Amino acid sequence: MIVCLGTTPVFQRTMVFDRVATDRVNRAVQVSDYASGKSINVARVIHTLGRDVIATGFAGGSRGEALCRDLDRAGVPHDFVRVAPETRQCVTVIDRSAGTATELVEESSSVGPEVWETLENKLTELLPKSKLWVFSGTLAPDAAEDFYARWLPLAQQHGARVIVDVVGEPLRLAMAHRNAILKMNRDELAITIGQDLSDDSALVQAMLAHAPLEGLLVVTLGAGGAIASDGRQCWRAASPKITPVSAVGSGDSFAAGLAVALSEGREIADTMKLAIACGAANALTPLAGHVDRETVERLQTQVVVIESEPRSSSPSPSRRGLG
Repeated sequence: MIVCLGTTPVFQRTMVFDRVATDRVNRAVQVSDYASGKSINVARVIHTLGRDVIATGFAGGSRGEALCRDLDRAGVPHDFVRVAPETRQCVTVIDRSAGTATELVEESSSVGPEVWETLENKLTELLPKSKLWVFSGTLAPDAAEDFYARWLPLAQQHGARVIVDVVGEPLRLAMAHRNAILKMNRDELAITIGQDLSDDSALVQAMLAHAPLEGLLVVTLGAGGAIASDGRQCWRAASPKITPVSAVGSGDSFAAGLAVALSEGREIADTMKLAIACGAANALTPLAGHVDRETVERLQTQVVVIESEPRSSSPSPSRRGLG
């Protein structure tokens, strides 16, 4: 089973307009309300791909109830800790004429110290049942910054891999752990290590320097695809040519493909192909975390992965897969 943990989920509203004009009344042609947020998007895509998954974290108020009902309708297993603060709502505004998707984000609230212990007890129960974990999204405001990092060695003691998709100090703390799989975009890595990574060569050198020992560092590049590094070599995957509807949730869908492939012990090139295909399939829909399985399979055949030479002559364990 794959566990998707996020402490700041969203009850999302996506509004589609033929055209958006500022300082005017705009009438939507399509409105969708659904469970979302990074970890939920990951769990939804993993479920769509037919793998065993569970989403967990915090859910509160009427929006939290609506979030759980939507996951029930979609058949996505979940086990959330109920909290007093209302689950936040974010709005995606899609302008068809401009080909843009604008995200309006409500910040999350503190959940209170007592519920963190409840969540930790729930995660402890899941440890022996889980093959892979995905920690994603901003931590709730009252969380300890090492909350995600503390679970890495515990998961590994039970033979599970961990994907961490965060930014800033929680990511820096996770970087110190062997065997971790770190997923981020270029800007998030730049912020985390405090370097200018706008140049591709600088990005590659930073990835080689900061990839966890016996782990993997993966940087998504939007339409430019993604790069992965195990600290000794890199794999660059080019994204297939598509006409996107909305890229919101594509990074999460990428993480879902990454999780599925790694849980099955695929080699890195094949892992990148599935991850890229999931991200691209998400961009073809207006809803975050929604992909079509057949589209993923079709796009996967269009992804090209180029592997660099290793930094030393000895064979890299990652080339034999990460299972």
